[in-house]
Amino acid sequence: MRDLTNRRQFMGTIAAGALAAATPLPLLAQSAGEAKQLVDRAVADINRTISSGKSEAAMYKDFERIFATYADVPTIARYALGVEARSASASQLKEFTSAFQGYMARKYGSQFREFIGGRIEVNSARQVKSFIEVKTTAHLRGEAPFDVTFLVSDKSGKARFFNLFIEGVNMLLAERTEIGAMLDKRRGNIDQMISDLKKAG
Repeated sequence: MRDLTNRRQFMGTIAAGALAAATPLPLLAQSAGEAKQLVDRAVADINRTISSGKSEAAMYKDFERIFATYADVPTIARYALGVEARSASASQLKEFTSAFQGYMARKYGSQFREFIGGRIEVNSARQVKSFIEVKTTAHLRGEAPFDVTFLVSDKSGKARFFNLFIEGVNMLLAERTEIGAMLDKRRGNIDQMISDLKKAG
């Protein structure tokens, strides 16, 4: 059986890194049906990309497009940057968001060959406080099915993913930890982090 790291890679590919911050800000009203449809569309887009036979470079572009379409990328990036986001300038946040988007697409998209034939079944969606919880089951070849939960809100004006859990593991926090470690190695230099992030993945 593959370990949890590979499961995370699979879900990153399926969701194209569709993670975002769970913030205390009020969220707009939305329906469980809308959230379920969002997950259905994202999964269908990823599955089409994986089975398209395109080159890796072309697939990375598709994954980045999917990420931008289905995730609240600015919120994701700000949370991943952590406390440094408070002191970053508007231009630095914009540059980091762009670099982070490409990084996520390359990081997870590079795993696509291992997951051809993988699929997700969307099971249910329900209101939980001010967001929608979409429960799914992921299937990988040669592995027992496992639970994946997508959290969706429309606080950005459209329904978007704002977190992803794999068997209870918070993927948002995992990305924040990794980005934080990368920033620590650069002694908090956000500009250097942005430059390196553009080449990483």
